[in-house]
This record gives sequence, structure tokens and C-alpha cells, in this order.
Amino acid sequence: MGENEASLPNTSLQGKKMAYQKVSADQRAPGHSQYLDNDDLQATALDLEWDMEKELEEPGFDQFQLDSAETQNLENSETADLNLDSIQPATSPKGRFQRLQEESDYATHYTRSAPKSNHCNFCCLFKILCTAIILFIFGILIGYYAHENCPSNTTSSGTLDLQLYQEILKTIQAEDIKKSFRNLVQLYTSEDDTEISKKIETQWTSLGLEDIQFVNYSVLLNLPGPSPSSVTLSSSGQCFHPNGQPCSEEARKRNSQDLLYSYAAYSAKGTLEAEVIDVSYGNADDLKRIKKIKNVTNQIALLKLGKLPLLYKLSLLEKAGFGGVLLYIDPCDLPKTANLSYDTFMVSLNPGGDPSTPGYPSVDGSFRQNRPNLTSLLVQPISASLVAKLISPQKDRTRKGVCSPLELPNNEERIVNMQVQTVTKFKTVTNVVGYLKGLTSPDRYIIVGSHHHTAYSYSGQEWASSTAIITAFIQALMLRVKRGWRPDRSIVFCSWGGTAFGNIGSYEWGEDFKKVLQRNAVAYVSLHSPIRGNSSLYSVASPSLQQLVTEKNNFNCSRRAQCPKTNVSSVQIQGDSEYFINHLGVPTVQFAYEDIKALQGPSFLSEALFPKHATKIEEMDPFFTLHETITKLSGEVILQIANEPVLPFNALDIAIEVQNSLKGDQPNTHQLLALASRLRESAELFQSDEMRPANDPKERVPIRVRMLNDILQDMEKSFLVQQVPPGFYRNILYHLDKKTSQFSILLEAWEHCKTLASNETLQEALSEVLHSVNSVRVYFKAGLDVFDSVLVGKN
Repeated sequence: MGENEASLPNTSLQGKKMAYQKVSADQRAPGHSQYLDNDDLQATALDLEWDMEKELEEPGFDQFQLDSAETQNLENSETADLNLDSIQPATSPKGRFQRLQEESDYATHYTRSAPKSNHCNFCCLFKILCTAIILFIFGILIGYYAHENCPSNTTSSGTLDLQLYQEILKTIQAEDIKKSFRNLVQLYTSEDDTEISKKIETQWTSLGLEDIQFVNYSVLLNLPGPSPSSVTLSSSGQCFHPNGQPCSEEARKRNSQDLLYSYAAYSAKGTLEAEVIDVSYGNADDLKRIKKIKNVTNQIALLKLGKLPLLYKLSLLEKAGFGGVLLYIDPCDLPKTANLSYDTFMVSLNPGGDPSTPGYPSVDGSFRQNRPNLTSLLVQPISASLVAKLISPQKDRTRKGVCSPLELPNNEERIVNMQVQTVTKFKTVTNVVGYLKGLTSPDRYIIVGSHHHTAYSYSGQEWASSTAIITAFIQALMLRVKRGWRPDRSIVFCSWGGTAFGNIGSYEWGEDFKKVLQRNAVAYVSLHSPIRGNSSLYSVASPSLQQLVTEKNNFNCSRRAQCPKTNVSSVQIQGDSEYFINHLGVPTVQFAYEDIKALQGPSFLSEALFPKHATKIEEMDPFFTLHETITKLSGEVILQIANEPVLPFNALDIAIEVQNSLKGDQPNTHQLLALASRLRESAELFQSDEMRPANDPKERVPIRVRMLNDILQDMEKSFLVQQVPPGFYRNILYHLDKKTSQFSILLEAWEHCKTLASNETLQEALSEVLHSVNSVRVYFKAGLDVFDSVLVGKN
């Protein structure tokens, strides 16, 4: 376990053809290929009917064998054809499919003419007649039984696909997830994450997953000090723990772990005595207002979490000259059912990965930078009850059912002494990575990510939900794999370590295999913190995947009595998907249950990590039906991306998202709007023409299918920008929250211009967006040009 011995699986080219499906700008119907045994297939006497609404099965090819792909001439391309039972439905408002028909390759039998002989007697004629009758009857019997034993080629592909997925997903049961969850939560007391990692590896192996590896990284962690941090009121000398309880040995023993882990990882450490200044949410307007009436140099900011990324707000406070920050969540921003007034929480100030190796993996021999803290600010999370003690006089903040936000009057002075204690150590973080190799495109990866508990962080149990869900899907999937089926593309199952400290495990693995993942990663399905509430299903997806996610949501909704409005968006989210979105441009999807109040309230409250215990998870989902729903929804998306011959990504939706992000009263965007219009035209042309090989038999070549999929999987890479404010996504297709539809870097640049006379920041942001939009427009056009050249070359 001390060494990193993991590597991505070797891929082999399979000789299996891939069908091609036309997908319109507005609609994609699900469809998947199906794996057959390696028995020889005889493509004789195929009589296929053409249904104008559905694409039926393709003929197989003679004597197909997986293990002898290297001996075949045409079937050894990266993308091979579908086998006999591979069927794919397709609908398109812009045109219907034309069926590719093949001529039957019967051996023609001619009857021999009777010899002209006058010496032929009656007995000879009678023998010939009897022999013919016997052969005729025998032929009928053979044909009848052969027909009974052969599957019909006219079966609907949509029906077979639906049956396939229902067979896989119906084995997922809420009770099994509940048992797995309870078994996992008993392991969190381990001294390190080795025990949990081994448990996960053992369980995945028992389910039949083929290739499971431990990937270890030695990383720099910022851990709690030997005693809890404290806040002391200078006027009275009262000392308080972060949860608002008076400093005492009894309080320390009663809440030992919760108090220790109420801290900001990678904060500066030390002691600071200064005035507390209420900066509300800490945006540019708040700071501009405060600086007009207060001297903020080396003072302590009282900061609410939410509305903007914490790292961005801390950068503004640091730039303004503050020396410390008391961070809290206003109870008015939380659901009424969440009583967290006395609860403490943890935050990480790490933007991602091992702080000692920024931008490169923490492998043996890597240069280690000395970075014990990532900010000059002393940052201490505190409970709302402690904030209330700083406000006098005490008053009821709820009047007539309306919650009054916490607020420290600016005309009153509060001097406090804050003490922050942390310890920096190198520790081993372990990832568990398992591979299910694909049949026809094993070098294309659908990555499924959960995370497990890291022993040095909070003892929260939400990780067990994540791990139980990914395990339940593996179990269902491997039951089908054992019966001979296999997905076309590889599925990589990952359980990440070090998530609480800044997604360290996923970042290090991504940096370690960056070159391979840039070329081969197709999609990322996140299972991070799937149960945060129980009132609303909330889905986050890349623009290219929103149509697919909406279809799955609607299908799930149709099976329930009450069906809320589909809730899908492209917004910044917490968890290990961050590296794949921001550094690889991989299309991503995540399903989770939330409380409606949490969705309506300020964004970025999930940056706080509360000690959510197992009992709270089971209170939100006592029968684990929500866990089952998340597993099935995520599983269906995984299967469709892994199996569909043409990736179910929508190019036009990206162009529409760009246009929507430029709507509203935004200055200096006329050039962007014109370019966005041209992007949409290119996307519409690409969308309508991308399935041409499915319409014309002369164009149906495997390399065109592979080329198209390569274009589809790399579309979002053009939207990765180099320079963004701290805490903002580099992938500009993702917004800050559902309430803002504009590009986040443009919003921040416009706010920046309000406080400065120069508009240089705005011009830089506009240039970044313009280059991204133009890049993807050229990308679409180049894809069409390549298709045209391939067609001309073939003709």
C-alpha cells in the first residue's frame, strides 16, 4: 500500500462493428448495444423488414470471435460493428432512417434435368420420386425447428434495450443498500483510511469486478491541533468554544471530536485580538460599504457563508487588509427543519489536490513545496449561537414567522481574541479504483466516483451513502456481466480518499493520469453526497448531457404519484467531480436529493462540512428508497453512455447555453452575441449532419463513428479558461448558481469594474469568453470538414 502501483488498464481493439444513429437537435432516444457469446454467427437467410420509426438489428458477420481480432482485416479498427443482436432505436424530427439491407447469400441449388433415355423403367422413376418426397419432408422439419430456435430479427430494439436495463436495474433493492450502509458506518473509527479501503476492495472483488487497484499518495494535510480553537470576549473575559459553549473541560470531553474538527483546513494559525466587523456575505458591495465607515486593517471579519465561493470572499478580505475571519451560517439561510444553531462545521481552504505539489501529482520523487497554510488570514468557523452572543441585547429574531438575519450593529464595538490551532502533517491518502473493461471501445472510460471516509476528518456518515450506492450498482451490473453481457466502453469505478481536505485523492489521480484521461475520459458520473434532504430531486449536468438527464428524470417521475418540475442545471457543485470538470472538460452528471428550502436559499452553503451522523441519514430516508432512486437514475445514465454506439451528447444544447449566458443587460457583448449566433448555426449544421453515415450505406464506415464520438466527447474542453477568480470554475459553462445565468467570470469582472476606474479586468474576461466560443465554433466546423473529406476520399 505504500507505493502507487496503479495504472489504467491496457486496452485491446475488439473486432466488433458499431452502428450509427441519427440524433436530432431536439430529441435523443435511448439505445444500447448488447453483447453476445463468442459462438460463430452465420449471417445467412436474413430477411429484415424496415420500420420507418425504429432502427432494427444489424446482420452479424461470419465466424466472429473476440479473441482472434488480430487475425481479421477489417474488424480490428478502434470502433467495430454491432453484432447480430445489437439494436438501436432512433428518432429525429429532421429525417428518418433508411434501412441498410443486405442481399441474402444463399447457395443456389439447381435441380438436375432428367436424362433423355428410353431405357428408364417405372421402378427407377418410383425410387427417385420417393427419395424426393422424403428429402422434402426432412427439409421442412429442419426449417421448422431452426426457425423455432432462432431469435427473430424483427424484434424492436427499443423493447430489447428496455428489457436489458430493467433486468440490470431491477436487482437494485433499497434493503440491500441499507445493509451496506450500516456495515460501512461501523468502520469510520479506524485510525486511517486503510481499513475502509480494504473493505471496499474486498466487497467489489466479491461482486466480480475484474481489476481493482489501490492508488496511494503521500499528501500534506492540515489537521486540528491538540486542543479546540477558542474565541474570547475582551470586555468580559468570557471564553467560548466554536459551538458557543463556555470553555471548560467538561464541554471538551462531551464534544471532543466535534470541537476539534470545527476548523478551517489550511488556515493561518496563531492568535489575533481585534475588533469584529460585520461584513455580511463579504461581496464587493459589502466591503465597499464597510470601508467607508471603518478601518478594516488587521481587523476580524464576521462573515456569512454562502452566495459566493468562500475562497473568492476570503481573497477579497485578504486584499482589503483583514487579519482574521469568524465564519458562520445564518439560520435564516437554512431549512426550518435544520436546527444547526449549536452545530460546528469544517471548511477547507484548499482549491484542490495536495498543496505541496500544486499542478503535479504527489508521486515518489516529486518536489514538495512548503505550504503549511494557503492564506494569511486566521479563519475560524463558529456556530450561530456564538454569533448571537456577540450581539446585544439578545432578541427574538423570529417575528410573525419571518426570520431576521443575524447582524452586528456597525455603531457598536466588539473586541475579541481568536486563537486558531492546527497541525500540518504528511499522510497517505488511498483511492480504490476498479475497472470493467469495455467490449468494443475499452480505451474509452465512463468514470463513476464516490468517496470514502478519511480518518483525519469529521466523522460524518454521508460518505457511506455514496459508497453504498456505487457498490449496489456494481453488484447489479456484475450479475449481468457474469451472464455474458459487457458494455461497449469501459466503466471505471472510483472511491476517492481525502475529499474533505480539498478533493485530494481525485485531484492527484487526475494529475497522475492526466494525459491518458484527456484522450480517453468520456464522462464523469458523481455520487457525492447523494442524500442532503428528502423533498426534491436535484440534478446537475453539463449542457451536453442535460437532455439525457431530463429524459431520465421524466421517466422516473412518470413512475411516481407526485411529479415535481424537472430540476436540471449546470452550476458549480462540491465534490470530486471538480477536477474532471475544470481541468479535463469532461461532461459530468450528478443526482442528489435536497430540501426545497436549501435550493431556494443561498448557494455554496454546502462548502460547510457538518458532522452528519448515520441517524440523520436514516431519518431523511428511513426506507432507503431515495438511495435506490439515485442508484437507478445514475445507473441508467452510466449504461446509456457506456453502450450507445453514438454518445448521447447534444451539441446544439451547448450553443443554446452560450446564447442564454449572454442574455440580459450586459455591456460590451455585441461581438460575443454575433459570435454566439454563428456558433449556433455551426452547431445546428453539425447536429443535423452528424448522423449522415446512418442514412447512406456508402458512408457507413467504423472510422466515421469513432471520429464523431471523439468530437462529441471533447466539445466542452474549449470552454476551459486559464485565469479565473479563486473558487470559480475554469469551465465557464457552469454558473455560480441557478439564479444567475450569465458567465460567472463576466459577472465578477463587471463587479470589479465598479470599484476601479480601469476596465482592464472586464476586457480580459470578455476576451477569454470570446476565444472559448470561437474555439468551439471552429471545432464544429473542422469536424464537418473532416467528415466531408473522409466521404470524398472514400468515393
